[in-house]
Amino acid sequence: MAEGDPHNEEQTGVIWTHTVQGVLGICVLVLTGFMANHYAPPPTNDMQEQVQQLTAQVRQLKQEETMPTAVVSRYRDSICYIFGIYRVGFPDQRPSLRARISGTGFLIADSMLATNRHVAEPWYEDPESDVLLKKGAIPQLEKLIAFFPGIEMPVNLESVALSAQGDLAVLKVLDAPPAVRKLTSLPLASDRPSPGEPVAVVGYPMGILGMVAKSPPPIYERLALRKDDQSAADELAALSLIRPSATYGHLGDVVGDKLIYDAPTAHGGSGGPVFNSHGEVIGINAAYIDGFSGGTLGVSVQALRPLIVAAKRTSSKQP
Repeated sequence: MAEGDPHNEEQTGVIWTHTVQGVLGICVLVLTGFMANHYAPPPTNDMQEQVQQLTAQVRQLKQEETMPTAVVSRYRDSICYIFGIYRVGFPDQRPSLRARISGTGFLIADSMLATNRHVAEPWYEDPESDVLLKKGAIPQLEKLIAFFPGIEMPVNLESVALSAQGDLAVLKVLDAPPAVRKLTSLPLASDRPSPGEPVAVVGYPMGILGMVAKSPPPIYERLALRKDDQSAADELAALSLIRPSATYGHLGDVVGDKLIYDAPTAHGGSGGPVFNSHGEVIGINAAYIDGFSGGTLGVSVQALRPLIVAAKRTSSKQP
């Protein structure tokens, strides 16, 4: 009989050793899994609740982080830039005051916009106008028009409901073109907001100058020195550069129908929608306090609802 090859015997021994070790390892894993499955304590209700809470918090943080971008992308076309010219003066005399107005409005119903009363009636609570009005001067709107994103031509506006208690107004688009009639009305929140909630304010801060500042360099260079007038707005509209901006902050307090938040704004942003984290409108941006970053003021959408009812009633009576 031939003698066995010692090298083969050694190799066979190594293979056998590894095989045994592998089998033992598998047995240990199976046994460990069996014991963990049958003897480990099941997750408690407290642990499950904590996991659910953490999951909800992460989801909420992600939603808050993307909220300003989401609301602008979804509702941009329904948020318009409002431009106007008004005068205050005495009969048969040159106007004592003649000025432009920039503001924001947003669609709330069929061809109807919500905005501030001081945008619809620029002399409302204006100190300079008040002095003249007390002397018997007469205010008059020369022009009130709206520019919608993506629509080249402006549309004419008229007031259909003005709030007697707050800085709110509902305007109607006159002879609304099909492009405007197709736009989506913004959803209004049904629940009252609570302090601490995140908010996004969308509008046209700084009016035409703000949009020019965001425009491409050649357009900026051409329009930067031009006054805040309709010709500049017409050119921006023709170039599809009527685009609102969004700022983000938190609701600091709710006092009656007044909202206080720290999302920054500026002249021209008046009348813009204030969104919650669900993409619903909770208020209408109204004013800001100079020198205090947490002092941006809005009017609750709850105060807007009866004004919408009144506007629809008035509009239905018009021929």
